[in-house]
Amino acid sequence: MAPPKHIVSTATIVLNEKNEILLIKGPRRGWEIPGGQVEEGESLRAAAIRETKEESGIDVEIIKFCGIFQNMSESICNTLFLAKPIGGEFTTSSESLEVGFFPLEQAFEMVTWGNFRQRIEYCLNDDLQPFCVEF
Repeated sequence: MAPPKHIVSTATIVLNEKNEILLIKGPRRGWEIPGGQVEEGESLRAAAIRETKEESGIDVEIIKFCGIFQNMSESICNTLFLAKPIGGEFTTSSESLEVGFFPLEQAFEMVTWGNFRQRIEYCLNDDLQPFCVEF
C-alpha cells in the first residue's frame, strides 16, 4: 500500500494540578509531548486521547483545541490540544522510554527537538490561539 500523501497527527499538552507538563522521552527525538498519527476514521480528539494513553499510560480529558503546526515540505498537519490528566499510571512503550510530569521551566530545557518547545509555548498562551503555523 502506498504511504499517505498527507499525514494528520495530534498531540496533547497535559497539565496536572501543580501546573506540571506531561513529557515522554522518545527513542529518536528525546523529550516531547505525547502524540502521533490520526488513524483512518478516528476523530482528532480521540486520537489525542489514545496517543497520550499509549505513550504515557495517562488518561486525559481534552480541555480545548489550541491550533495547528503545518510542515509544508513533509505534508504533515499536527493538531494540538490542551488536556488534563484524569487517571492512569505511568507506563513506557517502544515510543516512550521515560514518562513524567515536569515543572514548565525544567520542561522547556528538556524539549530540544525542532519547534516542539514553540508548540508548547503557543498552547500555553491564550493570546495566540487558535494558531496556524506554517513552516
